[in-house]
Amino acid sequence: MTRTEKSWILYDVANSAFVLVVVTAVMPIFFKEIAARGVAPEVSTAWWGYANSLSSLILVVLAPTMGTFADYEGWKKRLFAIFLIAGVAATALLFFCREGAWGYCLTVFVVASTCWSGANVFYDAFITDVTEPERMDMVSTAGYAWGYIGSVIPFLAVIGLILGMKSPGGTVIPAAAARAGFVIVAIWWLVFSLPLLRDVRQVYFCPQSDHPVAEAFQRMVVTFRHIRGYRNSFLFLLAYFFFIDGINTVITMSVAYGIDIGLSTTTLILAILIIQIIAFPFSLLWGRLAGRFAVKPLLQAGIAIYCLITFIAFLLPSLPTVQARTIVFWILSVLVATSMGGIQALSRSFFGRLVPPDRSAEFFGFYNISGKFATITGPFLVGITGQLAGHSRYGVLSILILFVIGSLVLARVDEHA
Repeated sequence: MTRTEKSWILYDVANSAFVLVVVTAVMPIFFKEIAARGVAPEVSTAWWGYANSLSSLILVVLAPTMGTFADYEGWKKRLFAIFLIAGVAATALLFFCREGAWGYCLTVFVVASTCWSGANVFYDAFITDVTEPERMDMVSTAGYAWGYIGSVIPFLAVIGLILGMKSPGGTVIPAAAARAGFVIVAIWWLVFSLPLLRDVRQVYFCPQSDHPVAEAFQRMVVTFRHIRGYRNSFLFLLAYFFFIDGINTVITMSVAYGIDIGLSTTTLILAILIIQIIAFPFSLLWGRLAGRFAVKPLLQAGIAIYCLITFIAFLLPSLPTVQARTIVFWILSVLVATSMGGIQALSRSFFGRLVPPDRSAEFFGFYNISGKFATITGPFLVGITGQLAGHSRYGVLSILILFVIGSLVLARVDEHA
């Protein structure tokens, strides 16, 4: 690999720590147990949901404009750096969250999460600048692979702090350990971003006019109106919306579902760790497979694996003992790890080949919007279906709808157009 490709890949190592430690493992518990202490559980849960939705909504509003403007010469890295620095600073400021300061905690988290997503718009778009179309699958899967394994290091450091500072009868997560963990993630995120800032440059760009802001809005409107004209890009975005919605929902709802069927917290945390470790070699394997086979059938195979995962998860509550459910849950975790990184990475590189290189940031703005909307609709589908049916297992089964629709739309995309 070239130095530029390696530097780009390292940013996956940088930003994955935020998702694993802050978003997935620590912040939800820290907010519920410490920042929102004294607040009714249903109220704190509702505000946590509102905060995540607000972060997604802000990106949905900003991404098309940001992406369009970033396609001007020199602006892609400039905007990336702005969102990176703001996100790192906000993550570090989570250190000052105190018991009962739930308003401050949510505000800073929304800023950090929005900036993380915003930086990703430009990071994903850089794939057309750092490598050639025939190498995109390998480079993209390597990014996800090293992101998975790299994020384990800060995760273990934070878990070590939590276990070392935990006292009998105390909260699940000691406040000081969690707050120190936020600083660790901020430092990790910044340090592993430096190679990209140093080595990656914008190769493809649009000429800038005398009125760049006005022209950026005009280009965005034109692209939005005529995106159907980019048939394969449009169809892939539509397919991606559905199948990535299913994948994200499986990941985000798995812990809550595990608790519902009686699994221990230790089992769930270990499952998260094991998924990260196993996902590393399998992400690289998907990259190798993409070098030998067409990418679209590989994506279809990954979707099929997730359909199997969803159906088995639906059957879990039928097992007679917690031990049996735990064993099957571990098997499902391994299956998730085998496919998660491959689908995400190949989707990114597949889309990268479908878009005009000089408008990559603009198109990846819509790509990230599709992913963000997907974080809203899937959990809602699971929740409403589970409520109406009287058991969360039926909510899990409803995820199959997303995978089937995504697969059918993907089948209409011409990979060789």
